[in-house]
Amino acid sequence: MNPEITARYHANRLRVVRQVRYSVANEKCLDLVLFLNGIPVATAELKTDFTQGAQDAVDQYRFDRKPHEKGQAPEPLLSFPGGALVHFAVSDSEVMMTTRLEGPGTRFLPFNKGDHGAKGNPVNPLGHRTTYLWEEIWVRDSWLEILGRYMVGTRDAKKALTGMIFPRFHQLDATRKLRAAVLEEGPGGKYLIQHSAGSGKTNSIAWTAHQLADLHDASDAKVFSSVVVVSDRTVIDTQLQEAIFAFERTTGVVATITNDSGAKSGQLAEALAGGKKIVVCTIQTFPFALKAVQELAATTGKRFAVIADEAHSSQTGEAAAKLKQVLSAEELAAVADGGEIGTEDILAAQLAAKASSAGISFVAFTATPKAKTLELFGRRPDPSAPAGPANLPAPFHVYSMRQAIEEGFILDVLKNYTPYSLAFKLASDGQALDDKEVERSSALKSLMSWVKLHPWNISQKVAIVVEHYRAMVMPLLEGRAKAMVVVESRKEAVRWQLAMQSYIAEKGYPLGTLVAFSGEVNDPESGPDPFSETSKALNPGLKGDIRETFKGAGFHVLIVANKFQTGFDQPLLCGMYIDRRLAGIQAVQTLSRLNRAYQSGGVVKDTTYVLDFANSADDILTAFKTYYETAELQDVTDPNQVLDLRAKLDGLGYYDEFEVDRVVKAELNPKATHANLRAAIEPVADRLLKAFKAARDAEAKARAEGNDKAAVAAKQEQDALVVFRSNMGAFLRLYAFLSQIFDYGATAIEARSLFYRRLIPLLDFGREREGVDLSKLVLTHHKLSTGGKKDLLLGGGAEKLKPMTEAGSASVQDKEKALLSQIVEKLNDLFTGDLTDNDQLSYAMTVKGKLLENTTLAQQAANNHKEQFGNSPNLMNAIVDAIIDAVDAHSTMSKQALESPVIQKGLKDALMGPGRLYEALRERAA
Repeated sequence: MNPEITARYHANRLRVVRQVRYSVANEKCLDLVLFLNGIPVATAELKTDFTQGAQDAVDQYRFDRKPHEKGQAPEPLLSFPGGALVHFAVSDSEVMMTTRLEGPGTRFLPFNKGDHGAKGNPVNPLGHRTTYLWEEIWVRDSWLEILGRYMVGTRDAKKALTGMIFPRFHQLDATRKLRAAVLEEGPGGKYLIQHSAGSGKTNSIAWTAHQLADLHDASDAKVFSSVVVVSDRTVIDTQLQEAIFAFERTTGVVATITNDSGAKSGQLAEALAGGKKIVVCTIQTFPFALKAVQELAATTGKRFAVIADEAHSSQTGEAAAKLKQVLSAEELAAVADGGEIGTEDILAAQLAAKASSAGISFVAFTATPKAKTLELFGRRPDPSAPAGPANLPAPFHVYSMRQAIEEGFILDVLKNYTPYSLAFKLASDGQALDDKEVERSSALKSLMSWVKLHPWNISQKVAIVVEHYRAMVMPLLEGRAKAMVVVESRKEAVRWQLAMQSYIAEKGYPLGTLVAFSGEVNDPESGPDPFSETSKALNPGLKGDIRETFKGAGFHVLIVANKFQTGFDQPLLCGMYIDRRLAGIQAVQTLSRLNRAYQSGGVVKDTTYVLDFANSADDILTAFKTYYETAELQDVTDPNQVLDLRAKLDGLGYYDEFEVDRVVKAELNPKATHANLRAAIEPVADRLLKAFKAARDAEAKARAEGNDKAAVAAKQEQDALVVFRSNMGAFLRLYAFLSQIFDYGATAIEARSLFYRRLIPLLDFGREREGVDLSKLVLTHHKLSTGGKKDLLLGGGAEKLKPMTEAGSASVQDKEKALLSQIVEKLNDLFTGDLTDNDQLSYAMTVKGKLLENTTLAQQAANNHKEQFGNSPNLMNAIVDAIIDAVDAHSTMSKQALESPVIQKGLKDALMGPGRLYEALRERAA
């Protein structure tokens, strides 16, 4: 290090002065003032818990240490800017701090270590719980580092100083421990930082990037050539550049990669090869960045740090192909419907350097680590021993959800949780259902999807959501509170938005709604053209980015399907309405969209509401408990599973070593063409496809001849091929994951990975699905019942994260068959609940049935537009007649309807809307 700089550093003078009288207008004094070279940089008020606490010191600052008393000149020591940089409120047990005193409106933040995952500080057997403040924070080197390398100003659009950022304890602790670990271990390590929402991850990442970019080892050599940061936080690149400038007084040390993919590779190569200190990229650019870093590390000996934020996005192309190797079936299904994946998954897919990425350190920030993330990035308590039940990988650093909630940085979203249950009944509308047997599981899924998409079901839920939002959510935050509706599929999102727009217009409510999903949706029942986010019918008020549009005061409710359930920060969100199954990490990530704290002037966000139409309170609570404190593994994945599965697949005799080598040579030959690869793999695929077809034909022939034994043998041959393909997929997922932790060494394992990856897409057998004809079904009864508002209490025993197990244990289950009529009957038994014939839908369907017998209405419907037909006086007269005719079956409801024009109009609106009377009359007339 430069001797002159070292000498100047040692020349700094730090002083602590007690009982400092700071004002010429009064005799008030501060308990402590910390000086640097004669300049006051911090103040402190001290209390003892025997008489007063930290909150009393906070109140003293707020009410007794005002920076500008009325009728007096500003107090130089307390004013901003120009006064002390930070003010501490200290007791025996707690520390609070603020960087700007503003009288009663001053916001103090906790500066505590945390007490075993909770707020506060642990018991100190040697004295005060807050001893760390003067023994670790205020000591010379630590304090100078905080002032010189951590504290940074915040500025507005005009570059005027608006505040100062002082690190919270966990931010300081994490970055310092990370730096020490890298210096001790050198490049190549992996570090998992489990920091909850509300932890200030943007600043933590900025500090981490800055510190690693400037890190030098004992011989004064730079540890990393560049630091790569991946994030979907739109502000982080700006904040990083501003922070680096504040630290270094140097411009041009941060490069951001944001262009389209055609320019990404070139930009990245230039930035990394050119020695940019920090390269910031989006999650879409992340795969290119990882590839560039790995190539440079391998060919030039450069060393890199990769900091991965908890980002989420949709993926296509090569990145998507690699992701399929590590995603579960449920995750793949979500991605297929426009869902998003995160940096954890991309890291797992992209670390192609296998067991060792020499020269590359990975730092992963996440609030909700998956099991595979813990196995990949977790730290073993005993690094010299392999991972196992007694040596489970764990996060490098934790700032828990519990501590964030207790410290007030996020809200507990389970405080006002209301589950709803659905009861319904299906019938065949007087028509005989197809007596063909269908697959039971497929039919049940189709029936449940049909019910969820039914206009009546959606209309009833829309009414509950809108009225609850208006009554409970909208009044919060002085009328600025917003809500999110989470649905299962993109088609549901389209229908929810159209139904909600219709309901709001009918009621005349001044509410704006938006719907968010990826790609296009074809739904002929809702409209002739495909729907997308930019469709005028769905989002007429959308201007540019939907996130930015939703911030506007004219928009109140956002409907989402596989989008914005992760990584979406909108502090004004106070309500969430859920109509999709959520489990585990997805439940936590989705509901956590609500937990962002908000404070503006005297307005404080302290209440959230969740209405859940699809999940049980117990399941949601179980999911949250896993991440409430420190996420833990139940066990680790057995590396021998790859070897066992390889032996199992080889032993089936569906391919030989020569065929594997032939494909590998074509795959790895840089001069090979697509035709060469096709020629190498085609003989194997063709042989297996023909074998499957021959077995299927043999089964059909045997069944026709009544030869059950031969039919069973042929069926078993087909099943074996289906299981073979499934187990090859299991091998790829397992190997893609475990090869990053264990060095299998054997090229034969890698060869099979290449071989299976090419063979699987060509084997399209066993994927046949029988369609289920639901055209004759009608929904006759429907009832939503609230389970009452619940306060789900976090804490207590938490489920641990499970490793990958039993890979390659696939088997083909005989698809259970049943008549569709029997399946409908069984479903009715499951969901009837306490339904009665006084159910609103049952009554509406009875009236609709009477109206369908009216030939005059049928003719009018056939010859008029829907709006004209809805205004026909014949329609209202016919409805009154139908109400009278329904008295025998529904005496109570008919009596109410006859006595109330309001109910009659509501019945007409229900019949013309979700009841689809107009469409049914036109079908009858056709």
